[in-house]
Amino acid sequence: MAQADIALIGLAVMGQNLILNMNDHGFVVCAFNRTVSKVDDFLANEAKGTKVVGAQSLKEMVSKLKKPRRIILLVKAGQAVDDFIEKLVPLLDTGDIIIDGGNSEYRDTTRRCRDLKAKGILFVGSGVSGGEEGARYGPSLMPGGNKEAWPHIKTIFQSIAAKVGTGEPCCDWVGDEGAGHFVKMVHNGIEYGDMQLICEAYHLMKDVLGMAQDEMAQAFQDWNKTELDSFLIEITANILKFQDTDGKYLLPKIRDSAGQKGTGKWTAISALEYGVPVTLIGEAVFARCLSSLKDERIQASKKLKGPQKFQFDGDKKSFLEDIRKALYASKIISYAQGFMLLRQAATEFGWTLNYGGIALMWRGGCIIRRTPGGEQSALGSRLAFPCPVLLLPSPSMMGTDMRCFQPTSSRRSGITSGLTPMNCWPNQGSLSTPTGQATVAVCHPRHTMPDRAAPVTLHDSTDQDIPCASWHRHLALCPIFCSDLFLKCCKRLLRKTHSLFAK
Repeated sequence: MAQADIALIGLAVMGQNLILNMNDHGFVVCAFNRTVSKVDDFLANEAKGTKVVGAQSLKEMVSKLKKPRRIILLVKAGQAVDDFIEKLVPLLDTGDIIIDGGNSEYRDTTRRCRDLKAKGILFVGSGVSGGEEGARYGPSLMPGGNKEAWPHIKTIFQSIAAKVGTGEPCCDWVGDEGAGHFVKMVHNGIEYGDMQLICEAYHLMKDVLGMAQDEMAQAFQDWNKTELDSFLIEITANILKFQDTDGKYLLPKIRDSAGQKGTGKWTAISALEYGVPVTLIGEAVFARCLSSLKDERIQASKKLKGPQKFQFDGDKKSFLEDIRKALYASKIISYAQGFMLLRQAATEFGWTLNYGGIALMWRGGCIIRRTPGGEQSALGSRLAFPCPVLLLPSPSMMGTDMRCFQPTSSRRSGITSGLTPMNCWPNQGSLSTPTGQATVAVCHPRHTMPDRAAPVTLHDSTDQDIPCASWHRHLALCPIFCSDLFLKCCKRLLRKTHSLFAK
């Protein structure tokens, strides 16, 4: 007898938690796993006392589902998804729905969507972010595929998704075919970038400022009360504070070699393929690749002495604030580059993406979630706008003054005195900037540029001019040049510490 609202295949922890989440919201779920004994174990333990039902075969599972049948696959991406689809299709009827909730490559999702549409089956590829805890208590969900399926899964998806604000779900329809998994891929790429930026901030605190473990933990904890308020900053503070069984901090004992599952790499590959300068995420992926060369790095450390140690004697508080500002600016750049990639993919595949809606989906539940600003939807739309200078938030959007981007360190720090972003509109003939600050001029390639324009120059705190590029020659060709300048400024912060602070 048909009794279940939806079925889920794949009883790893994510699958189990998603089932329990759906059960909590009043939906009857049928559980199935390739290793059938796992179904019995799940029903006898984690799902004991719930309305969850089990099935010993795919045929039994399908027979227990109300029409149109809705089936979620939470299995390893790749061949396993195709294998289950092949087994399910003969058991399903026209209008039934298969949902892939794994980290599938978006092209695979597009292929499956088209193949199943020809057979009358509705296919959805949904990004699921938030990890095990998110799956249990509210993930961020990014469904895309055959839009005819959305009315039949919307209630379930938006019920179990994370809620923010006045109860708004972190879930909405993303777009056709592989759009959902593409958005999830970019989300993961931004996550790679965020984590690398945090690592570099940690490096500056530890090796430049000489901060102790508890000091760094407190700094991140304090930062989490500012514009940087986010899940990753929060857990960084907790990680820094965590002690091993011997009472010593655990972090210094962990091997400095990072792994990766591939979605960050896919983001970088897509950026290269579509010609979008997603430089920050790309560098974050390469940093992980570099960290994995542990044996080579050990051998190199025996030959190369490395930078000379020094004692920082500057304004520690001011320098720490500069790090925070650089981290904040860089995080915005990472988001901007990610949204630029989304915009280009939408053009390539004819997707109609709601960038504001995507930003709303990332307010809660997911790994890159942060405390939402009052105009988060508007921020998402601005991030994808052709002129990247518009990504810089207004005070009303991010709840902060634009001066947060201006470093405050003294001349001794060797940091530029500030960056003043400027809008460069068609036929704008001149640039102006407050005395002592640098000008970043940005415009989109399609804008009409004047024949003559002043060169853009960064002035560092030693009064030395750093010529960047002629506005009319290069900036018109590079829609993310603003980000590159920000990153150069941040890199100079790291580069000059050994040479200037030791003096």
